[in-house]
Amino acid sequence: MEVASRKVLQSRQVGSLLLFLCVSVGGAATIRYSVAEEMESGSFVANVAKDLGVEVGKLAARGARLVSEGNKLHFRLHRKTGDLFVKEKLDRESLCGKADPCVLHFEIVLVEPLQSFRAEVRVFDINDNAPIFLNKEPLLKIPESTPLGSRFPLQSAQDLDVGLNGLQNYTLSANAYFHLHTRFRSHGPKYAELVLDKPLDREEQPEVNLTITAVDGGSPPKSGTAHIRVVVLDVNDHVPQFSRPVYRAKLPENSSSGSLVAAVTATDLDQGTNKEITYSLAQNPEVILQTFQIDSQTGEIRLRGPLDFEALETYDIDIQATDGGGLSAHSKVLVEVMDVNDNPPEVMVSSVSSPLPEDSPLQTVVALFTIRDRDVRVGGKITCFLRGDPPFAVKPTFRNSYSLVTDKSLDREEVSGYNITLVAMDTGPPSLSTETVIEVLISDINDNPPVFQEDSYVLTVRENNSPAVFLGKVHAEDLDLGENAQVTYSLLPPKSGDLSVFAYISINSDNGKLYALRTMDYEAIQDFQFVVRAIDGGFLSLSSQVTVRVVVLDDNDNRPMILYPLQNGTLPCNDLVPRSAEAGYLVTKVVAVDGDSGQNSWLSYHLLKATDLGLFSVQRQNGEIHTLRQISERDPMMQKLTILVQDHGQPSLSTTASLNILLVDGFSEPYLQFQDPSEHPRKVNPSTKYLVISLVVLSFIFLFSVTVIFVIHIYQKIKYKEKFTVQEHFYDDCNFPNNLVQVRSNGSLSQPCSYEMCSATGTGNSEFRFLKRFMPNFPFPPGTEVKTEADDSLPPDSDRNSSRGLEGHVGISDDYM
Repeated sequence: MEVASRKVLQSRQVGSLLLFLCVSVGGAATIRYSVAEEMESGSFVANVAKDLGVEVGKLAARGARLVSEGNKLHFRLHRKTGDLFVKEKLDRESLCGKADPCVLHFEIVLVEPLQSFRAEVRVFDINDNAPIFLNKEPLLKIPESTPLGSRFPLQSAQDLDVGLNGLQNYTLSANAYFHLHTRFRSHGPKYAELVLDKPLDREEQPEVNLTITAVDGGSPPKSGTAHIRVVVLDVNDHVPQFSRPVYRAKLPENSSSGSLVAAVTATDLDQGTNKEITYSLAQNPEVILQTFQIDSQTGEIRLRGPLDFEALETYDIDIQATDGGGLSAHSKVLVEVMDVNDNPPEVMVSSVSSPLPEDSPLQTVVALFTIRDRDVRVGGKITCFLRGDPPFAVKPTFRNSYSLVTDKSLDREEVSGYNITLVAMDTGPPSLSTETVIEVLISDINDNPPVFQEDSYVLTVRENNSPAVFLGKVHAEDLDLGENAQVTYSLLPPKSGDLSVFAYISINSDNGKLYALRTMDYEAIQDFQFVVRAIDGGFLSLSSQVTVRVVVLDDNDNRPMILYPLQNGTLPCNDLVPRSAEAGYLVTKVVAVDGDSGQNSWLSYHLLKATDLGLFSVQRQNGEIHTLRQISERDPMMQKLTILVQDHGQPSLSTTASLNILLVDGFSEPYLQFQDPSEHPRKVNPSTKYLVISLVVLSFIFLFSVTVIFVIHIYQKIKYKEKFTVQEHFYDDCNFPNNLVQVRSNGSLSQPCSYEMCSATGTGNSEFRFLKRFMPNFPFPPGTEVKTEADDSLPPDSDRNSSRGLEGHVGISDDYM
């Protein structure tokens, strides 16, 4: 009967191995496969494309990939063929232990559109492990008075295989005293008991040696052996007796180490040392010895290691009580592990779409994930939500599977990325939760124009600056990224059509730096303004504008000019002072002006030289000359004074005025033509006359030339009014890279450019009235208004009356400037 049963089991095992590659699709979206353990890496499992109903070529196009629920992926997918292969050799015992069936779960994820399919592979066991005994030479001490039929439990053999391949039977070597009886545990491997068939006699045979063999049900079967040494003890009439044949206990799985499980008691009717009982956990599997311990004197069983309901729900503990004479009895303790909610939900993210465009519509799928809870009995229902208030929402797809979708509009400029905290919580008790962070970056679109840092800019430049001098910069920020944030700067032509601003200013299109193209003259123009546009580099570009005002600062470039006394070098200027003048007498006043403004035009007067420095003084502020003391008869009649007139510029400029003061007794004498008696009469050199005549002729020629140039200029102005065209090569004559003028090392411009200059006479300081670019003829676009009058280039607050003198137009090249 036993042989026939083994043959039936073997035939079933062979049939299951031949059908290890069966495929079944269960449920709406779960695909099931089966393989045998120990299959070599690269072994074919199934064709996934065929089972999913997807064309083979679309797997690669949709980026098909496998996502394991665990930390390791045991299979690989060939995208081109759709075949599923074993990634590495599978060992069912290391994957699942004693659990049967052994099922590996994973997902097949496709993108565009985002889809996932559940799949599982069942790993069938093969007979690759032989039964083994942990104790190869167990020792049994049996009194010689032991009655027939007594049973002695033996150590269970351990077989890592399951089912038919697991432990099936025990055999015992031939002997005259014992036979073997196999018993079953409710949870655990089979174990064998020695049954005494013949009375023992220590004097006849003090020791019996036996060999026990454990056999599994594989084909061919495998076995393991242990050598049992039975020592026959001297007479001990009574064996210990337990108070119960079976003890039962319940213990929560979160019980701490050292917790009391149960207390067993046994008694012995013998006396003396034969009555002393010790308790032990004999003949138990290794997992029980690692989990429980017993006090050998009290019989208290306590926890030694942690309990895990999900790994093992019940324990069958064999307790042995041994008296002092070596007699022992056995009892069982059945421990039931109670499940508690000690496992938080597990979140497994299978796919994330990042970065996400900020203009993504609502309900766009961002991520796919699944949630599972190992505490299926006490965990209760799982709830899933997002911490905080992100613009996303959790949407269930099917059982324990969810998708993360957009719930509000996105704005990358406000938030460039999200660390989304996903909370999965069970209902307990106690309630446990798991937090998983999903990072989603937001990609940019061009939805923000450049914004200048200021509403308007005011820049300053000192007059007499060098061409191409740096004035300042404008800066605009664009909240977008990449090309959408690359800002380009340019000058906008005025609405009036006057393009003269382009002759003064150039801008670097990359960084917004502004440069002066020509030398500024404060006396000609004090300020001007223009508009700068900033445009981004987006596909649909956006722009903004800002007004820039340039203020020209005055430089001390004009010396003071003496108005009185006249310093024409012809006749000396004589002032008469009566000898009767008292101290403080006002002799005369030196009058001077300065063409600059502000501090540069503040003048001070100083007495530089004098015939008698103690006789006269000069008021520092107004130039008045006073006597310091009363004039005496001993003072020389001729007093020469040199007055220094100095402005307050940095550095300061100065000029001197010379005047003669005659000390007289009265004003009736003709002293105005008085000459210094120390000077002898000089004859007029005849060459001086010719020099004067030559200067007069040259002055007449100069005035005539200026008049002709002025008439020609007026004629050209009238002609330009009638037809004024603009040619496309406006900047070809002055081709400055990046709108910048090039300056040679000697301070001149690298290319000749024509400018128009107007000077005003009659001011006495020969300052420039205004300076602007002399532009060639080129056509303007239709509807453009062009002004050609010279006064148009003047600022609004300029004094137009200062130009009432002769205006001339002189062409100046950049090399000159």
